[in-house]
Amino acid sequence: VVAGPDGFEKGQYRKFNIKRPETAPGDDFAMMREVLERRFSRLMKEDPDRETANWPDLVLIDGGQGQLSAARETLNTLGVEDVSLIGVAKGEDRDAGKEVFHAPGRTPFALPHRSPTLYFVQRLRDEAHRFAIGAHRAKRAKATAKNPLDDVSGVGPARKRALLAHFGSAKAVSRAGLEDLKAVSGISEAVAETVYAHFNPDWKPES
Repeated sequence: VVAGPDGFEKGQYRKFNIKRPETAPGDDFAMMREVLERRFSRLMKEDPDRETANWPDLVLIDGGQGQLSAARETLNTLGVEDVSLIGVAKGEDRDAGKEVFHAPGRTPFALPHRSPTLYFVQRLRDEAHRFAIGAHRAKRAKATAKNPLDDVSGVGPARKRALLAHFGSAKAVSRAGLEDLKAVSGISEAVAETVYAHFNPDWKPES
């Protein structure tokens, strides 16, 4: 998430799906390195002279000294050495208001419980969590809504509707015989064979 003088800048928000095969699931350090490298590499490509307001003055890292060091190393490798980094670690009992801040060259410190800066950081963290949870829910909903017929070559929305209307479900379509598929209104013999072959990969059309 991104915030500026006028509040949250939602047009600058970005979500990242971890893509690199060498980034092991659950490896927070590797995932953070990948995200930072991809985010800043794009910034360097799109705005190398930093003429827009898209370049951050400060990056807040969710974590302590280890995460901060990994983030600094990643940016240094990219040649970005003038963007400030601060790690925000959960404090004692993981309670809000007890966060510990880590900054390069400084002893870890806390902010007064009623500090406006602390309140602002908590808002940033809550917004990041809200955005991430929303992205995960959208991804799960998309996966749930995906229909096996979407993967069949040559079956567009109209043919998919015809098949579902005739058989009642994608599962029933996958179990249908070739002659049954050919009997569906709007489904040609060639499309019927394509659908049948998709769900029965060992089947070969008669020559």
